[in-house]
Amino acid sequence: MAVNRFVLNGISYHGHGAIKEIPGLLKARGLTKAFVASDPDLVKFGVTKKVTDLLEEAGIAYTVYSDIKPNPTIQNVQNGVAAYKESGADCMITIGGGSSMDTGKGIGIIINNPEYADVRSLEGVAPTKKRTVFTIAVPTTGGTGAESTINYVITDVEKKRKFVCVDPNDIPDIAVVDPDMMSTMPKGLTASTGMDALTHAIEGYTTAAAWELSDVLNLKSIQLIAKNLRKAVENDPDGREGMALAQYVTAMAYSNVGLGIAHSMAHTLGAVYDTPHGVACAMMLPIVMEFNQDYTGEKFKDIAEAFGVDTAGMDQAAYRKAAIDAVRKLSVDVGIPTKLEKLKEEDLPFLCESAAADACAPGNPRQASLEEFEAMFRQLM
Repeated sequence: MAVNRFVLNGISYHGHGAIKEIPGLLKARGLTKAFVASDPDLVKFGVTKKVTDLLEEAGIAYTVYSDIKPNPTIQNVQNGVAAYKESGADCMITIGGGSSMDTGKGIGIIINNPEYADVRSLEGVAPTKKRTVFTIAVPTTGGTGAESTINYVITDVEKKRKFVCVDPNDIPDIAVVDPDMMSTMPKGLTASTGMDALTHAIEGYTTAAAWELSDVLNLKSIQLIAKNLRKAVENDPDGREGMALAQYVTAMAYSNVGLGIAHSMAHTLGAVYDTPHGVACAMMLPIVMEFNQDYTGEKFKDIAEAFGVDTAGMDQAAYRKAAIDAVRKLSVDVGIPTKLEKLKEEDLPFLCESAAADACAPGNPRQASLEEFEAMFRQLM
């Protein structure tokens, strides 16, 4: 058997009210000033304040940094590095979805590895020497799982591309997964981030590097999402809690084994059209599952069963179709569109080349040609 590496958070806290642990976690380590990275909407709607109020009560100083776009840019990271230095902070709390956490990862790595200040040089597997600054990650969406991954994605606005950074030094020290922090998420964001988590779980389950430990986690995550995403979209507390756990569980796995071309294609749609990442993933996932199905052994049978399908008596073609249909139905049920109106004919060559060059593409169980990428993109038109 090959040697498989598995990187995880040192500590995580789960459950309603888990954020109350944060001040004690900082004090126990002698930390005195937090750099709070959170996106502008979370600041505006008082979600970030749930944590900063706890810091104030405990007498812990903090600075809030919110120059963060939904698809965070090189500039967002560089401005954050300057703000962190100016703040005098000795630790970081990232509050939000993937955008806040990815920005925070870039900032924390550059603070302790200043030779990467251009940000672009962090693309791929970055050989950084030092761990990020001490970071507590607090997710507010049930999707990206960025609080437990060694990856982050930054947008290069000039070159119209997203690049993936993979670095064990960037994983947050502590994850605080509190479903109450997700209760203000609007329906559309709950749906799209939840479908991002499902894409992580299904791609991670069928990726070339998948093995028993990652399979256990990803399959459980698929079950949790199938059971809880519709409820979470209706803001049911049990649904929220199920999705909070599901996104964390799959992130533990996909962070270590990689993803596939649904993510490669979603990354390029996000870079070119600013399509929200979860929406792009949700649109691509059933299309890519159809493309991959003959390269997945019996795994689509497991996926269909995770969605509650009785596969008894089904042949391979039937259970594979059942798995794809179940995913497509969930996506439609939670309100994800099936077509991307912004998609233009003249953009197809660039989209295909970008998707083929994306860091997630090699993990796909079936390699795609540029013509095959184009045929899949065309299904969104």
